[in-house]
This record gives sequence, C-alpha cells and structure tokens, in this order.
Amino acid sequence: MEPTDTLDWGELDERHTAALTKLAEECLAADGGLPLLTTPPLLRARLLQTYTLGAWHDGLLVAAAGIGNTATAGTGVGAGPATTTGLVHPDRRGQGLGTRLITWAAERAGDSDLLLTTETWSADADRLLTAHGFHRTFAESVLRHDLDAVPAVAQPDSVRTEPVTAGVGGELFSTYCAAFADRPGFVTPDADEWLAELFEDDEYRPDLSLLTRAPDGQPVGFVNVLGTWVDQVGVVPAWRKRRVGAYLVGSVLRSLAAEGAPQAWLCVNDDNPAGALYRRLGFVDAGRRARYLRRR
Repeated sequence: MEPTDTLDWGELDERHTAALTKLAEECLAADGGLPLLTTPPLLRARLLQTYTLGAWHDGLLVAAAGIGNTATAGTGVGAGPATTTGLVHPDRRGQGLGTRLITWAAERAGDSDLLLTTETWSADADRLLTAHGFHRTFAESVLRHDLDAVPAVAQPDSVRTEPVTAGVGGELFSTYCAAFADRPGFVTPDADEWLAELFEDDEYRPDLSLLTRAPDGQPVGFVNVLGTWVDQVGVVPAWRKRRVGAYLVGSVLRSLAAEGAPQAWLCVNDDNPAGALYRRLGFVDAGRRARYLRRR
C-alpha cells in the first residue's frame, strides 16, 4: 500500500478538465452512478468549485475533490453549508486518499456545515463517510433501459395524452404540484421559475413530454423528458394505480426507440414506490447517487 505522501497534491482548475473527466469515467465504470457526471456542466458544478484539490501519480489524476460556498464560513446564523464532491480512482482506494480529501474539505469549510454529494455511490464510500461523522440525507437509484426491446403498455380507458406546449404550461405546473404534494418534504416552487427552468433547458423535449387528461379534460398525469432522460413522472392521487404512469413512461420509451436512441435513463428516490413500476417496465439498476451532511 503506497502512502498518500508519495503522491503529488495540488490545486486544480479548468485546465485539468480532461483529467477530471477521465477520473470520473473510471469511477463510474467501477461503481455505476450518474453518467451525466462526465458532461462539462455537471463536472464543473461538482468538482471545479471554489477550490479543487487533486492527487497525481505518474501523470495520472488518482483523486480529486471540489468545495464551494466557503465564503459563508463564520458568518453565523443563516449561513449555508459548504458543498463538496470527491472521487478516488478504483485502483487507489484503501490507501487513505478519501480521508485526506474529507479532511481537506472540512478544513476549507471552516465552521460551516459540510454537504457532500456523490454521483458514484458505493458501500465503501458510505462506510467511510459514516465513520467521519456524515449522515446520509438523500439517496436514489440511477436506472437504465436498453431500448432494443420496449414494453407494450395499453392506453388506460377514457384518457388521452397530448404533447406539452407552452400553452399548457400552467396546467403542467398544477399537475406537477398535485402529483407531488404528498411527497415528504415537497415545497411548492414558484410557477414562473419552474416553467422557465424547464422550457429554457436545451435538453428539454416538449415533443416527447406528455400531459394526460381525464374524460372531463382535467389533467391527471404528466411526464417530462430531458434528452434521453425521463426527468419527472407524476400522477394525481385519484388516478394512481390505473396504469397512467406506466403508459406515460412506455410512450416515452417507444418514442426514443423510434428515434434510434440506444438507452433511456431515469433516477428514482429510495422512498418512491414508483421504483418498482420502472423496474417492471424493464429498467435496470445502473448505480446510485446520494447526499450526506456533517454538522459542525
């Protein structure tokens, strides 16, 4: 086991994006998780924060962590937590690199709480973070559907679906709120901000996103699609267990397959019972992601 002090440690910046991408790819290959971590926007958001520390061995980046929001440290009541994400190459684990990154992030956080996000969760990482006083506050599975075979889900009786347009944005938002209001911790967002974030996303597919209506015309379910990701699926309580959700997801899978997409993806929270539905539709587990909090 090589000690960590034989490595070359130093700060990283945008010039090291390629090396960070390679490290993220190696961790995803070993652990699974969110494949979007290797895309420039998320990679920067997670690892190129206010400060980034990396460890090199023979020209290869073998560990890295970014930390942000440290400017609030010491400002007292109302200061937000510092945020951090770290990666250790699969071949270099068990050598103290993870502990070194956690210690560094804690020092940078000062007297702020520390919120850690992992997009490539593993059981070993969970044990390490727990041993360092972190408490897991969120976890979800990343699911993949290979589109060489898609499920046939019959349209529920008496409902109709339509593509999402800007003209039904208000109904889409109200359906989202009605579908998620009973979820633990749900906070109703500002309608204009929610819709703007959705429709201004370059990956948003309103042509594949759908709104489902009951016979009286009232919307009862929806699905939003970002690229090849099923981003959100919701059904109002009175219309659950009528195959509305399954039909919406099945429709998206068929549309993506018709376009030639090889795979579809989604994330589902651990406490969301819809996870069983997605797996029945053919989604398979492709890793996990999580957040942890350590209070000062």
